[in-house]
Amino acid sequence: MKFKTAKINAFRTWGLLLTMLGMGLMVLGTAGIVFWGSTGKVFAGIGLVIGLISMMASLAIYFWAGMLSTSAVQLECPECHKLTKMLGKTDRCMFCHTILTMDPAEANITAEQLKSQQLNQ
Repeated sequence: MKFKTAKINAFRTWGLLLTMLGMGLMVLGTAGIVFWGSTGKVFAGIGLVIGLISMMASLAIYFWAGMLSTSAVQLECPECHKLTKMLGKTDRCMFCHTILTMDPAEANITAEQLKSQQLNQ
């Protein structure tokens, strides 16, 4: 359950992984010049090009996540009472990973039941 996260955070994680991969390929490609001299220039070129493509994909994913984030529904999590963003019909809280839904057919507790539980506590 700990590895489940909100959709927006998952997109941002993939963007971060692509950024790290791209930077790592660029560094390793450049290190080819140090280890193999002039023949390592081929490895450097390949590493820099693939790294650049990875960094551009990361930029696209971060841009996409940002655009999704601006149109996401903001709501208060019933568990931790923090303001979180939700994409689609179901998503998870960004903080406590509680499953959230806006679809009454998928909810296992109604808003009235939740309010009565909070009043009883």
